[in-house]
Amino acid sequence: MSEEREKDTGAEQRQFASEYPIAAADRTLERGPYVDGFSSRTMLGALFVAVIMMPGAVYMGLVAGQSLGQAAEWVTIILFAELARRSFTQLKRQEIFVLFYVASSIAAVQLLHLALSGGPLAGVIWNQYLLQSPQTSGIADQIPDWVVPPAYSPAILERNLAHAAWWYSASKGFLSPITLVLMAYVLGRMGWFGLGYLLFRATSDAERLPFPLAPVAAQGATALAEATDREEGGRPGKRSWRWTVFSVGATFGIVFGALYVLIPVTTGLFMSKPIMIFPIPFIDFTRSVENYLPASLVSISFDAMLLLAGMILPFRLVLGVVTAILCTSVFGNPVLQKLGFFPHWTPGNGLLVNQMILAYDFWMSVAIGLALAVALVGLRFVIVNAWKQLRMTRAEREAARRAEDAAHTTDAGEPPYRRASRERGDLPVWVAVALYAACAAGFTGISHVLVPDFPVWIFIIFAFIWSPLNSYISARLIGLTGQGLAVPFLRETVFITSGHKGVDIWFAPIPLFDFGGAAQKFRELELTRTRFTSLIKAELVMFPIVFVASFLFWWFFWRLNQIPSDRFPFAARIWPVAARQAYLIFTANSSEQSLLVEALKPPLIAGATGVGLGLYAVLGVFNMPVTFFYGIIGGVGQPFHVALPMLVGALASRYYFSRKFSPENWYRYVPVLAAGFSCGMGLSGMTAVALALIAQCTRALPF
Repeated sequence: MSEEREKDTGAEQRQFASEYPIAAADRTLERGPYVDGFSSRTMLGALFVAVIMMPGAVYMGLVAGQSLGQAAEWVTIILFAELARRSFTQLKRQEIFVLFYVASSIAAVQLLHLALSGGPLAGVIWNQYLLQSPQTSGIADQIPDWVVPPAYSPAILERNLAHAAWWYSASKGFLSPITLVLMAYVLGRMGWFGLGYLLFRATSDAERLPFPLAPVAAQGATALAEATDREEGGRPGKRSWRWTVFSVGATFGIVFGALYVLIPVTTGLFMSKPIMIFPIPFIDFTRSVENYLPASLVSISFDAMLLLAGMILPFRLVLGVVTAILCTSVFGNPVLQKLGFFPHWTPGNGLLVNQMILAYDFWMSVAIGLALAVALVGLRFVIVNAWKQLRMTRAEREAARRAEDAAHTTDAGEPPYRRASRERGDLPVWVAVALYAACAAGFTGISHVLVPDFPVWIFIIFAFIWSPLNSYISARLIGLTGQGLAVPFLRETVFITSGHKGVDIWFAPIPLFDFGGAAQKFRELELTRTRFTSLIKAELVMFPIVFVASFLFWWFFWRLNQIPSDRFPFAARIWPVAARQAYLIFTANSSEQSLLVEALKPPLIAGATGVGLGLYAVLGVFNMPVTFFYGIIGGVGQPFHVALPMLVGALASRYYFSRKFSPENWYRYVPVLAAGFSCGMGLSGMTAVALALIAQCTRALPF
């Protein structure tokens, strides 16, 4: 590491700020007083998403494996904005942002590998399939009744979520399948608010990290709120530049969404093979090049969101991602294959199969080692920054704060810049600590009651040491790069090495969290000048709506037809494969030769950790951007289709658009453009969902 970095611990933050022009491009976001974004319109928005959007999300997840995430968010916001305008009023940007938060939370995907949406009870439906699936028949009798009622229970035979067995288990009483979901939801939100707020204070208020993706949501909400506002210095009624740029992005999003999503979905309703203008999700060239580049992961994607990500993320971060992908997945894998590092690789496999095999043989251990290196780098910064703060006198800290406030505040009455204040709606620190402590203690106690034979000290380490540390590292990476940190197979490794032999531990709500993303959400609140207490009110309203709607719709769909079945083709194809994978994991701690244990190679993990730390030190010696280092870490082992669109977007942004519109204007435009594009894609996706629902409902009619 360079002497300059060691002498000046603020050099890293200044470098990050210079690398993220988008985060600093539009300071008008952080002007004006903080306003409460919770209102009666927010409550109506939550009801609208729960009643109208959630059943569509459930159905599309089961039928086509599609999510309504962006569609639910933007359709709700645009609808309420138009209703407000026709009522001769206007939604404040704070109300729009809270609506965005509510809609995204209700329509969120619960189980990513299954594309399963529909609120917290989606996991209950998956568990009932694990009980009855032929792929998991060997462990079905070992699944506890606090996960799912027994197979002979009327609750399963009659497909009835209202049966008492779902609400009261014979072995654990009120710790039953649905009440555990309820308690986990409440405790999880408490932990999200408590630890998420503390992480925000550490990474945003103290370290001043840029959070490059936070302006995207903030600019989108501001654009819709300013749809009828006057421009500064303009005549009344003139639309702001944000609305113009947002509309351009939405237009492109609608057109691209129609080509990418709408046409395949609609043609698939009446044709044996849908028409795909742009192959989804990518074109696989792995078999075509394996004679020249064996074991490489060569593919091309037409996903425009990757292109926009290249425009938004720092140029050197994108260069790091592309460099890592070329050096590992494209040209590095053939070299490693020749050296014998991939004993299970065989010719003729596609990209996804190759990626799984190569991860098992090599890249899984490397990813864990690099994640540990990033964790050590983050700890180093925490220690150095804490030492610097301790050495500063109170007068020096106050002088630095006053100087920063003067540089970013134009009105004497404005709240302080990126600092806790009553106007911002900040919580007392002890309240945030108490919320997370209650969450951690609750999950620890429940897990110990459910699985008393498992070592309780592991739960305690997960809850009070690892989860806060991992969440901080993840929050810091999100603040720097827009992406968090995931340590692969940590839970599985701990369970296997603990000596516990039961299947029950795999279903326990263990206190293993990553709340790093909450720090960015609080930063988005700050950018939109939304009081933090608005989210607390929104959560209190959302909780009964989400839980009741999730119960009613899953009860209805499961009561009509078995899930999965022929009525739900995506679930019928994917769930058996996922159940087989789950069986391999659930039996990993009871079999003599575990595939997961064989995949984790301590020498590779240690070597990758050393390489990661060495790379960070070398880049420091040559004064290379730290964002380049994080880009390299994020790109290792990724397929080529991730690199190409991001590189094209980054080059177009840096060498064409920023010169055409000037860097200052372009970096104000691009997050608004991205938000508009997401809205357009959501509208096209919502249209596809409506057509699919109509077709499925009318297909069964006898006339």
